[in-house]
Amino acid sequence: MSSSDTQKAKPVDASYGKKIMRDVFSCLGAKLGLAWIAVIAFVAVFAPFLANSHPLLLSVNDEISSPALRFLTSGDMTILGVFICVVVLYFLRLPFTKNIAILALVGGGIALLSVVFVNPPQLTIYEQYRVNEATANYDWVIRAPIPYSPKDYIREQGDTGLEAPLSDDDRIHLMGTEENGADVLSRMIHASRIALAIGFIATGIAMFIGVILGGLMGYFSGIVDMIGMRLVEIFEAVPTLFLLLIFVAFFERSLYMMMVIIGITGWPGYARYVRAEFLRLRQQEFVQAAIVCGLPLRSILFRHMLPNGMAPILVAASFGVASAILAEATLSFLGLGLVDDPSWGQMLNQSVQSSTFNWWMAAFPGGAIFLTVFAYNLIGESMRDAIDPHMKRKS
Repeated sequence: MSSSDTQKAKPVDASYGKKIMRDVFSCLGAKLGLAWIAVIAFVAVFAPFLANSHPLLLSVNDEISSPALRFLTSGDMTILGVFICVVVLYFLRLPFTKNIAILALVGGGIALLSVVFVNPPQLTIYEQYRVNEATANYDWVIRAPIPYSPKDYIREQGDTGLEAPLSDDDRIHLMGTEENGADVLSRMIHASRIALAIGFIATGIAMFIGVILGGLMGYFSGIVDMIGMRLVEIFEAVPTLFLLLIFVAFFERSLYMMMVIIGITGWPGYARYVRAEFLRLRQQEFVQAAIVCGLPLRSILFRHMLPNGMAPILVAASFGVASAILAEATLSFLGLGLVDDPSWGQMLNQSVQSSTFNWWMAAFPGGAIFLTVFAYNLIGESMRDAIDPHMKRKS
């Protein structure tokens, strides 16, 4: 085979973005980071089917029912719907910007429909299933792999509390229990939802604001750039953690409020990146051609310029997700996080609440926080090396 035939046989990269992604995930660290995040995402999406006191299926007098499905909340349905949408979009292979727009619209629609139409029973009695199963009232029952809900405190047994892993022969708790008797592994699984939600949604809010303002600053320059940079400097001076502390001290502790605050205070970094990229791109020939053709401003900014300047923004986003997860964990560890819902920081706080050090309450939640933040940092480092030729590691 001649050299010309060999060259023809070589695959041609479809786009700069695909080349970057290929370089990123050729790195072992990025592969490991993505694998861990994929595990956390899978656990978060299917948490009600992995850890639940409600049986997945049971039969009473030959009538089959699914209490787990009946008690799914609007949040559960929204997460499942968004996951299905992500899988479908992956196989459709649409452009990145279209994927984001479709995911936002469909996700919002699913969330709205879930809030309106999904109404699980308000009264939850976890003990009834164990009692009925012990008295053989069921023909058969299929339970989740972890047969405990995160708020199931096993009150019918009366002697629950802090228990080390596998310390009780009657109750199997692979990661022990927390101070109220709830299963730590179940709470770890459901807490992964909070970690991912606050990371992605808070970063999404920051990116949305930063991309729009940074794009306008970089494209128009002049007075628009000057005013925008003053706004960036003002918001950069706001300490995010102290602002969160103030809000949770005076207002209701809400996950949504945390997301909004972290997003609003985190946009200046993205605005700087977008501004720098747009200042460089606005003099390129394809941008000048788009202007001459009379394309609308939104098309020039977000259809032609933004895809060509997206790579450094994604690098910053990977580090931003890690920072948002750390911020929520810090608040929860200080006792100022969410009250009802489990979170890794909240469980980490319980390791030092009693007179003795409870190692399992420190090792498992602390390890999950460390590995998740480390995974995002690995991906961010790999993306930065792939984008900047001066920072690529020598093979």
